[in-house]
Amino acid sequence: MNDEQLQVVMGLIMNAGNAKGEAVAALAAAKKENFTEAEERMKAANEALVEAHNTQTDLLTAEASGNNSEVTLLMVHSQDHLMNAISYIGLTQELIDVYKRMMVLEK
Repeated sequence: MNDEQLQVVMGLIMNAGNAKGEAVAALAAAKKENFTEAEERMKAANEALVEAHNTQTDLLTAEASGNNSEVTLLMVHSQDHLMNAISYIGLTQELIDVYKRMMVLEK
């Protein structure tokens, strides 16, 4: 893996990690009934997720064009981070909605 590919893969890991981290913070805020912060954090999570997904799309486009990347454990790790972030963000949004419903029902 050359330096350029390493930077791309590390950027994917970083953005996916940031996305999940923001979702974790969003869920913590929702648990405290701070839905404004939860929504802000989810917005930030989705923005980081878009960046990570764009990087993945660039890698896929390059491969489809015949510019194959070396598949390394680090590359696999970056894809694992991305898929984990996607799953966590989806579940977090569902849980925030549940917290909102619970708050309404408790009043």
